[in-house]
Amino acid sequence: MATQEPFFLPVGDGRRYCLYAAPNGRPKAAFLYLHPFAEEMNKARRAVALQARALVTAGAAVLQIDLAGCGDSSGEFAAATWSTWVEDALAAQRWLREQTDAPLWLWGLRSGCLLAAAAAARLPDAGNFLFWHPFTSGQRALQQFLRLATAADMIGAKRGSGTAPRERLERGEAVEIAGYELHPDLAAGLDRATLAPPPQGGRLLWLDVVGAGADTPLPASAKQLPQWEAAGYAVQHHSVVDQSFWQTVEIETAPALRAATSAALGDWS
Repeated sequence: MATQEPFFLPVGDGRRYCLYAAPNGRPKAAFLYLHPFAEEMNKARRAVALQARALVTAGAAVLQIDLAGCGDSSGEFAAATWSTWVEDALAAQRWLREQTDAPLWLWGLRSGCLLAAAAAARLPDAGNFLFWHPFTSGQRALQQFLRLATAADMIGAKRGSGTAPRERLERGEAVEIAGYELHPDLAAGLDRATLAPPPQGGRLLWLDVVGAGADTPLPASAKQLPQWEAAGYAVQHHSVVDQSFWQTVEIETAPALRAATSAALGDWS
């Protein structure tokens, strides 16, 4: 029977809420899940929990962490920075390595993939990646988030008034967007983040969520995938027809994406 352990991981001057699950015996693989940005994290929790359960059932260990200022972790989102989140990811990786020496997989969703790449660039060992519908640049992720503020201004009392959020961030001001106060250092770090392959090499499983009838990589993915292959990664890409569960009004569980993930991973030992 698998074990599941919620705990708080000491990191810097705070604590990060984590959930660790593992099968009995030696795990075949060890997955560290890094969640996406702001409200996307909450929308994705159910789908991620179900995928984590499937991975554990198949023999893998899975560690999920709430980054600083997110979920049940200490700190305020308004104080979070990109460098703090990278340190959180590295601390989680070190803890996971203390539990098992099974092959490491960094599993990211959306902007969590950018964080996985940033953290992996500082790891000494080869690793593997599971990307769920990744942003290929932090600039694009930040632009999408800032559009929420633009949309709110268009339908609210502030129509056409005030300074653009990006300008305020560049001046060193925090900006409140969709109920989240965005620290300028977090915005700057995300803006600079890229999905560049770390030098160690390993496996990459990249899954894009697409609409019916789409069977080729998204343009941004098609541009990025050859870079990972050139860096020595064994790359698998799949376009999966499913709901964009990180942004739907109702909570979706992404059954097609989960099935495709489990099938593509195959023997990860």
